[in-house]
Amino acid sequence: MELRHLRYFVAVAEELHFGRASARVHVAQPAVSRQIRALEEEIGLSLFERDRRRVVLTAAGAAFLEEARSLLQHVDRAVITAHRAARGELGSLRIGYVPAVVHTGLPEIVRAFRKRFSRVEVRLQEMNPAMQVDALLAERIDVGFVRGPIDEPTLASKTVFKEPMVAVLPSGHQLGSHKILGLAMLAKEPFVFQARSRGPGAHDHILAICRRAGFSPQIVQEGSYTDLLSLVASGAGVAIVPTSLRAIRRAGVLFRPLRERPMTQLDMVWREDAASPVLREFLEHLRRLGARGIRPRVG
Repeated sequence: MELRHLRYFVAVAEELHFGRASARVHVAQPAVSRQIRALEEEIGLSLFERDRRRVVLTAAGAAFLEEARSLLQHVDRAVITAHRAARGELGSLRIGYVPAVVHTGLPEIVRAFRKRFSRVEVRLQEMNPAMQVDALLAERIDVGFVRGPIDEPTLASKTVFKEPMVAVLPSGHQLGSHKILGLAMLAKEPFVFQARSRGPGAHDHILAICRRAGFSPQIVQEGSYTDLLSLVASGAGVAIVPTSLRAIRRAGVLFRPLRERPMTQLDMVWREDAASPVLREFLEHLRRLGARGIRPRVG
């Protein structure tokens, strides 16, 4: 049994006239008649009583009509669903992000994407950069937002914004009396750093910033970016962090701009070979937003 058999049958059953049914399905009347006979032979029942003057559904035909309509409706919905999925309007999008992205426009961007594609399930998971790279390579997430740079040849990346980095000092620190600090002023201070295992790109970037200023930082403790503020507040050392972390408003720390204005970047990363239509639509969503999209917020 083929779908065309059902479509021809429904047309004849609703029109109760082979000529009108043939015109409706755009097929010659003899062909429609042959297909109806083939359908009746296949199921072993007469679906119509017909003579030269009229066509009438049998009891079996009336019962078959209801099921045939339902089946064709399901098929039509399946086709519509398949087209929506191909256009990226259905499915799921798994996003990894570093905590600092909460203080950018990403939440609003995701909300707007959800509104536009209400049948796409969007799942967000906080992950450090190293975890995001592993998850992308294993296809456990579709796109990530990390502190770059990311050195992985199978991943595509796009820098979504850059922002200055600032020094963080414990409250009451002697350098706190300065409104702006030069990096060299921190040369003799103990440092707390983001652990390299959590994000080698960001870790190595800050090392390079310090070395360009003429010193290698004395790292006494490591943690996540948000851990660093608590470590600084405890007096463990000083840190260099993205400006957007000021939005966390951690008690016991002082933020001071750096004269050299070293920059950090937030990168969006995804698999180079990713074929997900939903991911394609999300990337296009961010492209349209451009500079109005993800930006650091400083409180």
